[in-house]
Order: sequence, then structure tokens, then C-alpha cells
Amino acid sequence: MSTLTAAQARRIAVAAQGFTEPPPTGAVTRAHLRRLVSRIQVLQLDSVSVAVRAHYAPVFSRLGPYDRGVLDRAAWSHTARSPRLLVEYWAHEAALMAVDDWPLLRWRMREYTDGRWGKEIVKKNGRLADDVVAAIAELGPSTAGQIEAHIGAEQRGRKGPWWDRSETKWVTEALWSSGVLTTATRVGFARHYDLTERVLPPEVVARQVDDDEAVRELTLRAAGALGIGTEADIRDYFRLSPKQSKPAIAKLVADGELEPVEVDGWAAPAYLPAGQIVPRRDRGTALLCPFDPLIFFRPRVERLWQFHYRIEIYTPAPKRQFGYYVWPFLLDGRLVGRVDLKADRAQGTLNVVGAFAEEGEQPSRIVPALALQLQAMASWLGLADVSVGERGDLAHALRRAIAR
Repeated sequence: MSTLTAAQARRIAVAAQGFTEPPPTGAVTRAHLRRLVSRIQVLQLDSVSVAVRAHYAPVFSRLGPYDRGVLDRAAWSHTARSPRLLVEYWAHEAALMAVDDWPLLRWRMREYTDGRWGKEIVKKNGRLADDVVAAIAELGPSTAGQIEAHIGAEQRGRKGPWWDRSETKWVTEALWSSGVLTTATRVGFARHYDLTERVLPPEVVARQVDDDEAVRELTLRAAGALGIGTEADIRDYFRLSPKQSKPAIAKLVADGELEPVEVDGWAAPAYLPAGQIVPRRDRGTALLCPFDPLIFFRPRVERLWQFHYRIEIYTPAPKRQFGYYVWPFLLDGRLVGRVDLKADRAQGTLNVVGAFAEEGEQPSRIVPALALQLQAMASWLGLADVSVGERGDLAHALRRAIAR
């Protein structure tokens, strides 16, 4: 078994996610988006919009400023000239994935026959599921509220601290998780459900994939998207179970599609896709949203960069170390800092609430590159200015750099 240095593993990881390639010289097109998704597999969805919604950010981080309408049309519209490219499903957490890959997750849809959460509610409302399907068949793409109004279901009051969901919403979500429904479009980020067979191509809906074959394919794709990873890293990418990922990796190794390696300082063996090239130098500069595929498995982030990262949205403000919605900053393949960002759309300003260098990193090296990235992000979001607050050891120098 060959051995790689930690630096080599880091370079492989960054290159595998597309950060070392130059962005397009012209406008980002549907073809660029297709190639990117085939590489990183998923664009995670999240409702937080304090800066920009999570699924838009990885495209910007890799391809530069682009028209977000390109992604919207690829995910939530369909025409004869421009068929739907992406579909929503539990492909990490809720995420956009390639339409053609939807059959690879049928095994998960069967596991979620009664939904992912609230299963007891769903099981007690079997007739309501039939009513929801009938309503959507009649109405076309609809929100849960529209479905509820159509069938005359009684709204449930608040039942717990996280979600205020009616029984109709629980059942509709379960039908989405089981593959009976999918997302036809989103309006203001509200999901409009429709029957899957009316949204996806018939050949995709009809295609059946053996469960073991599907898991092996997902495992191989995860390994490719990561470039290098332990079994736990690979397993997390599509949220597989150990009893799925371990035999899948063993089979891929036996077939010569994955190569086991050791990495200096890693306690567990790692795996490379066959023929994986090891870049010779550190490259890749970008702001990374908290749900970027490069960093969404935090143990791997710490192992690759010694970068301890936790999202602090649910941490009370006085107890936050870095801020509410913090973006790590990748500079020449290394995570060197982090910025707490908030888009003030009314004022036309990208607010840098806090800016922090990692221990041992030189602010004089970070600040010029970070300023350029922030100005590019502001322009992409249609914001005229970048404003830097007082928090963090980079704040003063960053404010001066942006004012120049």
C-alpha cells in the first residue's frame, strides 16, 4: 500500500472538487453547470438566505460570477429545448442532483415510504396520502398549503419546537421522500410538488437499478468527488450506512476501481479512484459557504487542514466564536481564514460582520486575495459595496484594502 503526505491528500481533495481549473472566460452556461454537477454530484439545499442560498454558492466558488437563472432553469423548469437537468432529493441532505441519477436512490425511497421524519403521523393518515396525490393530479404543481386548502384538511397547531407542520404537510413530505412526488418548481424557495412521472423523463422514472449496483455507483461517485477519502468520508457524501459502504468499497477495490492508500497522520486507510493524479502544488482560491461539498463533512475538514469548523446558526449570539453564517476562505489550496457574511439587500451592501485569520497565517497574504473575492461576490449578488465590521484580526486591514 502506497503512502501519501498530508499535503498531497489536500491537493487531491481540492483538485477533485474543481477548484484548480480556471473559470470560464465567457458566461457560465448550462453545459458548464452539467460538467460541474457531474464532478461534485450534489448542490446542497438550505433555507438560510442571510448571504445567498447554499445551492448557488458552490457554483460561484468554482466558476465565478454567473447568472443564477441558469441554475434555476436547470433545476426547476423544463422545455423541449432545455430539459430539466437537476432534481431534488435526499442525495446528501436535501440537495440538487442530476436527473439521470435519480434511480440510484430508489432504495432510499423505499426506506422512506413513510417519510424521513414524522412516520407515526404519516402511518395514521394513509387515506390523506391518497387525497394528496389526487389533489396534485388535479391541481398540478402545488404547495402544501394549496393542497391542504383544496382537500379541506384541518390545520394542525404548533406541536413542537422545530416545525409547525400540518398533517397534510407531513404526508406531502413523506410522498416526496418516497419518490411519489418531486419538486416541479420553487417560488420564493417554496417547494411546489407534482407527481414524479409528470416532472422527470419517462425513461428515468422507468429505469430500475439493482440496490447493490446503485450503492456501488454512489460510492464510486463519492470517491471521485472527494478525490481521496476514508471509508467514513466516502460514506457521508451520499449518507450511506456502514453496511452499505464497506462492502461497496471492498468490491470496488477488488475490481481495481479504487486504490487503498495510507496518508501521513490519518488513523484510517484512505481510497483513491484508480488513476488519480497527485497535483504537484497547492492551488485553488475561493470563499466556501457552510454547505459546500468540499467542507460539509467536518471531520475530514479537520483532518485535511487542521481547521475546526462548526456552523453557529443555532448557537446563542453571545456564545458564537466567529459568527452566524461563516464562510471559510480557501487560498492556494489552504483554509487560511473565515468571514461572517450578511447581504444587506436594502442598502446594497455585502456586510463582513467579522473576518478572522487562522492561527499561524499571515494577514498580509490573506487580505488582498480575500478583498478581491468579497468584491466579486458583492458584484455577483448585485450589491454595490462591501462593508467590513469590527470583529476579527483581519477586519482593520480588510477594510483598508476594500476602501482602496
